Amino acid sequence: MSLSAFSASPSSSSASSASSASSASSALAPFGWDEAWAAEFAPYADQGLLPGRVVRVDRGQCDVMTADGIVRADTAFVTPHDPLRVICTGDWAVLEAHGKPRYVKTYLPRRTAFVRSTSSQRSEGQILAANVDHAIIAVSLAVELDLGRIERFLALAWESGAQPLVVLTKADLVPDPVTLGHLVEDVETTAPGVQVLTVSSMTGEGTDVLAAVVGGGTSVLLGISGAGKSTLANALLGEDVMEVQSTRDVDGKGRHTTTTRNLLALPGGGVLIDTPGLRGVGLFDAEAGVGQVFSEIEEYAERCRFHDCAHEAEPGCGVRAAVDSGELAERRLESYRKLLRENQRIVAKTDARLRAEIRRDWRLRSAEGRANYSAKRTGRA
Repeated sequence: MSLSAFSASPSSSSASSASSASSASSALAPFGWDEAWAAEFAPYADQGLLPGRVVRVDRGQCDVMTADGIVRADTAFVTPHDPLRVICTGDWAVLEAHGKPRYVKTYLPRRTAFVRSTSSQRSEGQILAANVDHAIIAVSLAVELDLGRIERFLALAWESGAQPLVVLTKADLVPDPVTLGHLVEDVETTAPGVQVLTVSSMTGEGTDVLAAVVGGGTSVLLGISGAGKSTLANALLGEDVMEVQSTRDVDGKGRHTTTTRNLLALPGGGVLIDTPGLRGVGLFDAEAGVGQVFSEIEEYAERCRFHDCAHEAEPGCGVRAAVDSGELAERRLESYRKLLRENQRIVAKTDARLRAEIRRDWRLRSAEGRANYSAKRTGRA
């Protein structure tokens, strides 16, 4: 073989790799692929692995959007004991190029992650979506507003690293503009620094504004059952992709229309992750998120005479002064205290669980060490 023939091989390989990377970038761009993701993936591209975005996860397998279309892959290699590190919708997966079944080898480091505590109230977190830019909190106007629940969703959204957005759905059920204005004002007071939109999927009101907001990046759609998430998703998609079920007239609640988290490309740009209705919205190490939701309380707290003020009956309390003057609603202060207490409990449980796991591992290693030592002594004897 000539020297020129020998040296041509790496060149052709590099050209093929570059062509493959360019093809992947073009095909995956509608799903959020960008130069930063390509740079993260570069070491895996050299190994002949493929990138793809996880669009759905169920029963140890996932559907991954690749440059060649949807691939069904096994997640056995990325199923650790830590539930926060399992593969989830929105992840950028690193896939085997061939094989049956195909396996996800790992996933690229997440930019953001929406996490809540498990419904069992244990010290474990559950990741709902990854690499999200906007967290759309859908709230139905068909029932009385639950401002405390909105604050809870907002705390998790801020903690995730995504930008929250509150969407008041079924606005057509509140025909009086004055009443609607008061409801919007209540939510805006509850969600400082967050955009609040009123939307009606029936009339189309507000959907164009929402589509423009979420037209860039990845958005996750959150809310309880009956909030109108699937109807809203269909409005953004421009077609009836998600099944819709009616809500109960008694309390406005609905059944779970969506049973898995699905990632869908929007026709006007951007990506939407639709999620099942959440019955429980438990905090998981979300102190910073709580602080963001109640930023005005933390500003009032800076006026307190004592740094460790509990805002109860201490002299010179800036927070209590704001409540007494009417600047701060008592309900907001009580909600702030409640979420902080809940977050402190889950953090304490998590710390206790981690300590228990460390002690368990230490005992196992000690037992193995003693067994090995005993076996060596027996062998020598």
